[in-house]
Amino acid sequence: MSPLILEKELPDNALRFSGQHGHVESYFFRANHPTRPLALWLKATVLAPLHGPALAESWFIWFDGERNTTFAHKQTQPFSVASFAGDVEPMITAAGLTFDVRAAGSARGTVPGPAGTARFDLTWTKDESPLAQPLSILPWRLLRTGPFPKSKLLTPFPSLRYSGQVELPWGTETLKDWPGMQGHNWGKEHTFEYAWGQCLFPADDAMAEGFSARVRVAGTTTPRLSALVVRKGGRVFRFDAIFDAWRQRAEVSADRWSLALRGSAGEATLEMDATKRPMVCLGYDNPNGERSYCFNSKLAAVTLTVRPSDGASFTCKSAHGGALEFLRREPDPRFPNVV
Repeated sequence: MSPLILEKELPDNALRFSGQHGHVESYFFRANHPTRPLALWLKATVLAPLHGPALAESWFIWFDGERNTTFAHKQTQPFSVASFAGDVEPMITAAGLTFDVRAAGSARGTVPGPAGTARFDLTWTKDESPLAQPLSILPWRLLRTGPFPKSKLLTPFPSLRYSGQVELPWGTETLKDWPGMQGHNWGKEHTFEYAWGQCLFPADDAMAEGFSARVRVAGTTTPRLSALVVRKGGRVFRFDAIFDAWRQRAEVSADRWSLALRGSAGEATLEMDATKRPMVCLGYDNPNGERSYCFNSKLAAVTLTVRPSDGASFTCKSAHGGALEFLRREPDPRFPNVV
């Protein structure tokens, strides 16, 4: 039997697409107002179908919990006229949006939508704290570079501070030190089904990121596999025994996700709730032509409780600062559908 040869582990934001068919890859950015229910989400995607030329997609969503509305739009162009992150100059230009994907980075673009045009010009800086160090929920290199799972996820910048302006059809919003993050995912397809969440708790010097997912293996769908990473101050609590079903419990509904995990780090519970919060449904195409639907909210209420195996318990709460996404196989007529 031949030994398993692992791919070289590239820098977190290095592009994994090398022209191959059957690949999807995204860079995504999120910022939340420190106190008001306002949030911005941006994404640039490479979609290389099994048959046909590759595409570049850009996504823009503004979540306004005060007006209970969203501004959401997707643009598409041939990949041949786009430009994605390189090792020397990590720049992305895709379908009207431009990103400088570095610790002191920027984003700008113009987004035509059915209700008018949005424009944005932003900069960000990396927090100088342990919270901001690069994060991988997947605990082993084999999971990040090997054949399983088919979709990989890294968080190069878990904690950023955004500033700049966003012009919307109903007015202009100025961002000043909005907390946020930047993530990177790639693979042969989108995960079959998942709940994913991330939240920063600036007042508690804490953050959390986790998932519950079902994947397809040889035509069979697995039970939910879950993991959670919590950082508080200089400590890291990993609940990432992904294949240990006895020590994890996940509940997923249309708008809510709850997670309870046990491990050597102790115990943790995470509750994320986007009920009656602005949410959009994004059509995510897979390289094989199948479509998945991502229900996206960046204004979820979050409660995190950790009972460490060696230290005092703590609870962190956010009224509307949680990034919460569900990937499913069917759309939901309650939410605007962006395809």
